[in-house]
Amino acid sequence: MISLELIHDLFEYNYWSRDQQLAACGALTPEQFVRPIGGSFPSVRDTLAHLVDGEAYALQRWRGRSRQDIITAMGFSRVEERLTLWPEQFPTLAAVEARGRGIEIDVRQYLATLTNETLEDAVSYVDGVGRTWTYPLWRMLVHHVNHQTYHRGQVTMFLRHLGVQPPPIDFLRAFAAGVGKR
Repeated sequence: MISLELIHDLFEYNYWSRDQQLAACGALTPEQFVRPIGGSFPSVRDTLAHLVDGEAYALQRWRGRSRQDIITAMGFSRVEERLTLWPEQFPTLAAVEARGRGIEIDVRQYLATLTNETLEDAVSYVDGVGRTWTYPLWRMLVHHVNHQTYHRGQVTMFLRHLGVQPPPIDFLRAFAAGVGKR
């Protein structure tokens, strides 16, 4: 069993590292922000959009909603439709930051409702091909932070490729900087 305190620490790290990286992305020109470079998502913008969009999606998953229910609630018939709207939804770094901070508020409100006991609750959802998956909530929460960290690594690579010094965003560095002090 993982503790609620550790879950909160992981999310504090998640938001701290996001903020460090967004600050570094501020050095990019608008052209660099959207330039296709490669990777899981083609550009810095698209990777950051995936992080923001993915967090909104994950929050609904933690609440037990199925993939299609989430997509329908977002106003789409297919998951791929979300991706085509990223240029309109996230034309600038400021748009990414604003949406990310709004979702952060929702996630923090959700996390505030959890207890050590609810972390063990089984959460089931149906994926895009009709398979049902069930995990303890704590695993889904840890997976989310791990997923965010994975894609932040890609943004770090993009920043280096574009000539911008990426910030150090290691977990231990976050706590050395005072993250997680209660």
